[in-house]
Amino acid sequence: MGVVIELRNVTYSYPLADKPAIKDVSLKVEEGKFYGVIGKNGSGKTTLCSIIRGFAPSFFKGELEGEVLLYGKPMSEYDQGELALHMGYVFQNPFNQISGVKETVFEEVAFGLENFGVPVEEIEERVMDIMKLTKIDHLAEQHPFELSGGQQQRLALASILVLEPDIMVIDEPTSQLDPEGTESVFEIISQLKKARKTVILVEHKVDLIAEYADEIFVLNDGELIKSGDKHDVLTDVSLLDHGVQLPQMAVLGHRLRKRGLNLDYIPITEKEAKDVIGRLIYREAQ
Repeated sequence: MGVVIELRNVTYSYPLADKPAIKDVSLKVEEGKFYGVIGKNGSGKTTLCSIIRGFAPSFFKGELEGEVLLYGKPMSEYDQGELALHMGYVFQNPFNQISGVKETVFEEVAFGLENFGVPVEEIEERVMDIMKLTKIDHLAEQHPFELSGGQQQRLALASILVLEPDIMVIDEPTSQLDPEGTESVFEIISQLKKARKTVILVEHKVDLIAEYADEIFVLNDGELIKSGDKHDVLTDVSLLDHGVQLPQMAVLGHRLRKRGLNLDYIPITEKEAKDVIGRLIYREAQ
């Protein structure tokens, strides 16, 4: 798989800030992979996403050192219209993403396509298809601000997905949602993974990250302190010292090993826990 995004020794400071929000971060994002971004509050996760999407420093201003490349080309050489076609960004609060100028959900989803001059017939087809995918087609005639939080988050996803970007950057989409809303959003994220889209997801619910991600970036105080395969990262107990949560099943696996149980590996998902404990029970029964 080719590298689609690369950060080389990137340091970024917001205007008037006393210290950098991101410090000397280097990383690569490969096409078709799903990346989870984790870390305690204030670790720089949202800022990293803003840099990757090109909002920092172009929109937020401030000072950026190092290089940010998209398809091998400096991010600064793209205009925002080009970036919007390559890369979609879903904000943590969907209220910030709704335009406020459209009266219905259908019109809101269509807004971006209209701005890019897509023919009306194609707009109608793409909007209907994406509303069905995100399960908001029954809300087509409702006003965007009359929707629930979960419905607004699905609307925000739909308004980006309809542009058909190859890369999706999603910042804590479930932070304000109940379990039902969370499940509905992750159904869409699951579809992105199946479609082999490149996904960068910030999510504080680390058990969901364990389920979907291929690789993990861990931030602490603006620094990238660990990255790599999700199993290597999400079973590293040293991350607890940095305020980073591990999946419940990884914590369970470490506790079982401390009690002398010879697990083949430390699980990070419920499915893996059933597998590794089942193997142990089978061996003990022989």
